[in-house]
Amino acid sequence: MHFLKLQVQCGGDINELILPTKSSDPSVEELQQYIEQQLNIPIHKQHIIFKGQNLHRKPDEKLRQYGITNSSLIRVVGCKQRCTWAANWAVLVAGSNGWYNYRHQADVCHAYQILHKNGIPDSNIIVMMYDDLAKNVENPTKGIIINHPNGTDVYHGVPHDYTHLEVTPKNFMHVLLGEKAALQGVGSGKVLQSGPDDNVFIYFTDHGAVGLVAFPHGVLHAKQLNETITKMYNEKKYKQMVIYIEACESGSMLEGLLPDNINIYATTASNAEESSYACYYDEKRQTYLGDVYSVVWMEDSDAEKIDQETLYQQFLVTQKYTNTSHVMQYGDLTLGQTHNVSEFQGATQQIYKPNHNLLKKHRNALLRRDAVPTEDVRIAIVSRRLAAAEDNSVKKQKLERELAQLYNDRSIITSRIEQIASKALSINRGGYLEIVTEKHMKLTKYDCYQSVTEHIHEKCFDLQNEFVLNKLYIMANLCEIGLRDFTTKQAVDEICNERLHFDY
Repeated sequence: MHFLKLQVQCGGDINELILPTKSSDPSVEELQQYIEQQLNIPIHKQHIIFKGQNLHRKPDEKLRQYGITNSSLIRVVGCKQRCTWAANWAVLVAGSNGWYNYRHQADVCHAYQILHKNGIPDSNIIVMMYDDLAKNVENPTKGIIINHPNGTDVYHGVPHDYTHLEVTPKNFMHVLLGEKAALQGVGSGKVLQSGPDDNVFIYFTDHGAVGLVAFPHGVLHAKQLNETITKMYNEKKYKQMVIYIEACESGSMLEGLLPDNINIYATTASNAEESSYACYYDEKRQTYLGDVYSVVWMEDSDAEKIDQETLYQQFLVTQKYTNTSHVMQYGDLTLGQTHNVSEFQGATQQIYKPNHNLLKKHRNALLRRDAVPTEDVRIAIVSRRLAAAEDNSVKKQKLERELAQLYNDRSIITSRIEQIASKALSINRGGYLEIVTEKHMKLTKYDCYQSVTEHIHEKCFDLQNEFVLNKLYIMANLCEIGLRDFTTKQAVDEICNERLHFDY
């Protein structure tokens, strides 16, 4: 295999292409085929010019006959379709903050590095993350974030589009809908400016519960997400869209809601009932570096020639190596089988990637054996820190108190939610209590559930706490068995006579 490095000007963009050829003397036709593949310009629309010479008129001629060598700049004019780089957009969201939740922002930073390396310009990548890790007092390597044990820095170069208080569900929806006026003076103000010929990639990672995902301030409900992306479809804001979601019960964000006819393919870290898992505990940083589903798909994108790998193939790899939860797929499954990963994660530099290293995949799988359910992450971290602390030290005593407080918090939260259920059922449905508190029912009463959870957030405690999120299925169940939201909200008022604060 031989390679010819060229610079291709299309409109105002100059893109670097590395043309793989079977001989050391490639033809114009080989160049045309590669431009069609990489820049999405059909051969019949290509007008290729080099130093005033019209290459496209003689496709059988050799490039050397025109004086084309490594690093030559050629021009493609008359193309009616935009180049792939201008037609790829991405929104990357980490919905948590704090050192214990390190992994979510590390996941997003890693995802950015993949897209950036693959040629998607920063102007087309919108990043939402709290950005409190790089300079965090607990960070032993200031300015550096990693997503793998002994991994490289993934923080460098990451755009700071929306940080801290700007990372909200409302701003996320404004970004997706391209509502620039609504974000004037907020963060970078960047929004999706994609159109009917563009591909969009959305990646979200954080805590979740049945029918919702969490942000540092507020939650995004499944119905809100699906209404937003349906509006995007109706307003022709994309050609095709891919959504990856890392969160507990993340399947419930799409199950029964995402149509199969609006050109969207999606995968989730878990089904509608189970936890997602954190992994890669780092002794130096004393926190988990990644989430199983997320690091699996990203390590696949790092290793594989994604211009030769379909979305469905990446799903199968992620499903196989995410052995802690059931990775799911939704939407237009045909799209997943017929389109390559590179069409959404960028297309350059694929030829340099070696064939996948099975030994490396096996080693990473062994490293992920430390995976823990999201709701147990904080307890697991404190337990590990406690085990590593010196006996009778002040640090150990502090950690013992912190661990005891976490168990107490979980007990209080569980008790309150179960008391709310008991009170709501006390009038005429007392026999349902065991079913409601133990069974995960499929969520269909979205408005009732949103009304109840918003009231719990107002009267009882923040929804974003992982112990709270882990028990919200009980509130969904109350709606599913036919209780009206006002009945459950009355029970909330009686049980939550004061609002409690818990860390998350």
